Parts: sequence; structure tokens; C-alpha cells
Amino acid sequence: MDSLSLPQSTDKHNTKVSQDEKYEEKATDVKASPAHSTLALVEQDSQDTDPWDLPELKDTGIPWSALDTKGKVLRVLVSVLKFIILLGLLYMFICSLDILSSAFQLVGGRAAGDIFQDNSVLSNPLAGLVIGVLVTLLVQSSSTSSSIVVSMVSSGILTVRVAVPIIMGTNIGTSVTNTLVAMTQAGDRSTFRRAFAGATVHDFFNWLSVLVLLPLEVASGYLYVVTELIIDSFKIESGEAPDLLNVITDVLTEAIIQLDESVIGGIATGDPEARNKSMIKKWCLTNTSTTLQNVTVPGIENCTFPTLCWVDGNYTVIQKNVSNTTNIEKCNHLFVDVNLSDLAVGLILLALSLLVLCSCLVCIVKLLNSMLKGQVASVIKKILNTDFPFPFGWVTGYIAIIVGAGMTFIVQSSSVFTSAITPLVGIGVISIERAYPLSLGSNIGTTTTAILAAMASPGDRLANALQIALVHFLFNISGIILWYPIPFTRIPIRMAKSLGNITANYRWFAAVYIICCFFLLPLFVFSLSLAGWQVLVGVGVPLVVILIIIVVINVLQKRKPGSLPVRLRSWDFLPLWAHSLDPWDKVVGAFTAKCCCCCKCCQVSNDDQEHTVQESVEQSTEIHKEAYDNPVMAGEKEVEDEIKIELHILKVAQL
Repeated sequence: MDSLSLPQSTDKHNTKVSQDEKYEEKATDVKASPAHSTLALVEQDSQDTDPWDLPELKDTGIPWSALDTKGKVLRVLVSVLKFIILLGLLYMFICSLDILSSAFQLVGGRAAGDIFQDNSVLSNPLAGLVIGVLVTLLVQSSSTSSSIVVSMVSSGILTVRVAVPIIMGTNIGTSVTNTLVAMTQAGDRSTFRRAFAGATVHDFFNWLSVLVLLPLEVASGYLYVVTELIIDSFKIESGEAPDLLNVITDVLTEAIIQLDESVIGGIATGDPEARNKSMIKKWCLTNTSTTLQNVTVPGIENCTFPTLCWVDGNYTVIQKNVSNTTNIEKCNHLFVDVNLSDLAVGLILLALSLLVLCSCLVCIVKLLNSMLKGQVASVIKKILNTDFPFPFGWVTGYIAIIVGAGMTFIVQSSSVFTSAITPLVGIGVISIERAYPLSLGSNIGTTTTAILAAMASPGDRLANALQIALVHFLFNISGIILWYPIPFTRIPIRMAKSLGNITANYRWFAAVYIICCFFLLPLFVFSLSLAGWQVLVGVGVPLVVILIIIVVINVLQKRKPGSLPVRLRSWDFLPLWAHSLDPWDKVVGAFTAKCCCCCKCCQVSNDDQEHTVQESVEQSTEIHKEAYDNPVMAGEKEVEDEIKIELHILKVAQL
């Protein structure tokens, strides 16, 4: 019996071993099997969402096919009415930009003229660049600041070579308008991200072009040389600049305010009469006659021509042409008889124009959101953002440049055009990649207007005026060649998107960007320029070297961190405030919360509301996650746990 029982125990043992191996294989399979829950897939999809994808503007209304005849007629009438209102708002928007420019000229026009008057400072290229930026910021019009430069060149106060950096600065200063327009869309985070990036892509293009072309111009003078060859090669006759959109907008703007822009040019050229003259135009129709009169001068040394000068007793008399202006017709704008200073009128117009500008912009965005839905939105977005089929996809961007140049030529202002497309970028109708060539085209369009305006100059001033306008044109063409043809060189798009992401998370950083880039940085460079070349080089060169080193380290941290020392692979060794905006965000939040009791109450209510919304979102997310968990899979997990427990019991039994 014992001999028979031994093999049975062996079989049982083998059976247990085989069952053990079987359970171990199952346990191994369980360990190697992937997660059954689809929750990971859902979370992965949410993380892969690109914030720069254009949103779908869904049509929440009744479909067209579901409407009866009365409903269809009503919808058509409402759509036509919305379109008419949209045109009216666009008209008011453009007029408000024109009034805003006039207000800035009244507030800062005299300061702009005084800045231009210091010729010793203008001889410094960096100082000339900064002066171009600051003057354009003061008058909010590159056309006005360019016309001042043209008048100074024509009168011999400035040479064309000295005026080239100033023209570059005017190109930078005019891009601040659409950046300010983007600030009005800070209410929605996603909209603000796209709008601010769409506006600042123009800024980055101008700044990068200046960083490359200004040193090249100082070293070689290629803009001056090429434009001089063009002027000498062609016999260009004087003409007249066309009035396109101004014919429509001047009806309203000239009924509000009319300015005598020659006052700024007179101050810049050193005319003593212009300094005491108001910029508000009083007489719109005048007659100037020139007569030869006898004029008494202090002494014989003041005689310009000896044949026209003689001494009569104790007086020295000369004959000279004297211009007498006769006022014929008074202007008919609102401020013609107002006894206020230019500064007071400018501040009034500044407040009113900003109010109208922001109101029109908000209404335009609301109207576009209601109109661009469903099929209409898909068609418009397809037309604006779709490239031509292969191999002609590269042509689309250049057509967008031509369209931007043509539209800017029609409205005669790059600020108006770029400010008009900024809300379209914000609501997702135009992509950043398409807004970039449109902005480049607007830069070319505004220079063509300047060229035509320069051709209206008198014959003796035509060459210099036209050369300055061609410098502006060639500068923008050179910038496009640098930063557009090759996709890798479209650095302004990447920089604008990075800044858009930052400002979406920290909206106060948008104001910091505008203040630093358009005010503090130009003033800092200008102050160094006033101190002389030695101070400028001694302070500026180390700062530039440090900035380049930081940029190189950041690039290496993202692409090749192994090539850096362990300590430099991240900025964690620095204090948190030196490499993160979170501490500054807390400071700004605390400062704004404690400004006043009203602001504090608003901040508390907003925080409570955001906290409530965040809790509801988290609850909905949890419910959403639970919905993706399959209960059958959960049952399989319980079976797997039971298998592990049985395997553990078998091992204990063997012992």
C-alpha cells in the first residue's frame, strides 16, 4: 500500500507544481497586461489638445432647413442688419483711431518736435532709432513722424543717412496700436492668447529686423546706397498722393477736430513762430501773398545782399520778401472756438476716442461671434487659412502679403489694418500663421502710401523725400526676406506664441511687456546715448552678452541638456522669483487686491467665483472619469486579486 501511495503523492505534488506554474504564468500575464481602464486615453487626449488650434464656432440656432418662409426672411433681414451695423462699427472704429492719433499729436506733438530739434543727438544711430520709436508713440502715426523726418531732410537740417535709423524707429512705434487693441480682449483666456500673439507678431518682426539691419546699415550703409542708386537711375516726376478711405472718414473726423500738422514740423525745424502757435486749426481757407517790403534791421552786418541794403540815418534798411496771410474761411469743427489749451483738448479727445475705440471693438467681436457660426464660419476660415494644393502651398503666404499691402493702401494706415485683424485672430477666424504675412503686407502698404505722398513734394525736395520713403520700403522688404521665405526663419511666430502663452496665464505681463518694450527700453537706450559712446558701449555690450548667453543656455536646456553642466540643466539653483513668474503673480494679485476696498471686494468675489467654477469643473471631471471606467474591467481586476491570493495560499501550503 505504501508503495502504491508514493506515486500518488508524487502525482499530487506534480499536479500542485503544475497548478502553481499555471497560476504564476497567469499572475505574470496579469502583471504584463496593460491597464483595462480607458481613463488614461481620455487624459492623454486632453493633454494633447493644442491651445493654438482654431476653435469651432458652432451654430446653436435653428438650422436653415427647419425654418419656414417667414423665419427664413426674418433671418436674412437680421443678417443684413447685422452686416450694416458691422460696417458702421468698423467706420467708427477707424474714425476713433484717427481721432486717437490727433489726440496724441495734441498731447505730445510739441515734445516730439523738441526731440527732433536736437540734431547732435540724432547723429547717433541708436539715439535716432529710439527717437523714431518715441515720437511715433507720442503722435500714434508713422505717417506723421515720417513726414516730419522728410521735411527736415528736405530743408537740409538732417541728411538722408542720419534719417535712416529714425525711419526704422517709426516702423517699430506704429506697431503698438494693435497691441493695445489686443488688451481689450483680456476677458477670455484663450481669446486673449490668440489676440495678443497675433498683435505682437508684428512687434517681433520689427524688432528683429532692426536688430539685424541697423548694424548692417551703420557698417555698410546699404539702404542709403541702394535707394540713392534708384533715385539717380529713374527720372521721377512730381505727383499727388491719392485720398482713398480718407474721403469717407474725413467727413466725421474733420467735423470733430482739425490739426495744423505743420506746427510740429515748424518746431522741429526751429521756426520760432511755430512754438507759440496752436495746433488746432482755426482757418481752413487762407490766402498768402508775398510782397517786397523795406524792413529795418539792427545793423549793416545783417544785410544779406549789399545791393538791397542801405543806411538811412541811424537805421539800416533792407528789402526782403514778406508773406502776408489773409484769413478767408473759418473751420467748422467742434473745437474751433474753444478757449482751451492744446493739452486739455488732447486729453478730452484721448479719453473719448479710447472709449469709442474699446466700445466699437467689443461690439465688433460680439457681432462677429454671432455672424461667424456654422457653415459661414467654416467657409470663411477655409478661405483665409487654407493653403494651395501641393506643390503651390508656398504661394499662399505671398498672396496674403499682397492682400495685406493692398488693404493697407486702401485704408492708408497699417495701424488701422492690423488693429482690425487682431480681434479676428482672437476669436479664431484667422490663424497666427496667416496673420503674420498679412502684417508683413501692411508694412509694405504703408510705405507705398509714403512713396506717393513723397512724390507730391516740390521738385527741389522730391529727391530727398522720395529717397527716405524708399528707405522705409526697402527696410521692410529686407525684413521680409530675412524672416519669412524659409519656414525655419519665421521666428516671430514662435516668439509671439510663447508670449501669448505667458500672457494667457499671467495677464498682467501684457502691460509689463508694453511698458518695457515701448517705453522703458527706448528711454534707457536713449539715456545711454546721451551719455556718449563710451557709456553706451560700456553698459550696453555686457548686457547684450549676458542676454545672448541666457538665450543660448535656454535653447540647450530644451534641445541638448546633456551638453550642459549638471547645474545649468535647469534654473532651479536660482531663487524662485528669478526664473518663475508665480511669485510676481502673487505680488501683483496682492497689490491689486489691496488697492482699495472696492477692488478688494471685487477680488474676493472673483476668487470665490473662480473657486466655485473650479470645484464644479473638478466634480464634472471626476464624473467624466468614472463614466470611462468599465465595470466589467473592474470585475476582472477582482478576479486577478483572487488568483494572487490563491497563489499565496498554495505557496504557504507547500511550506
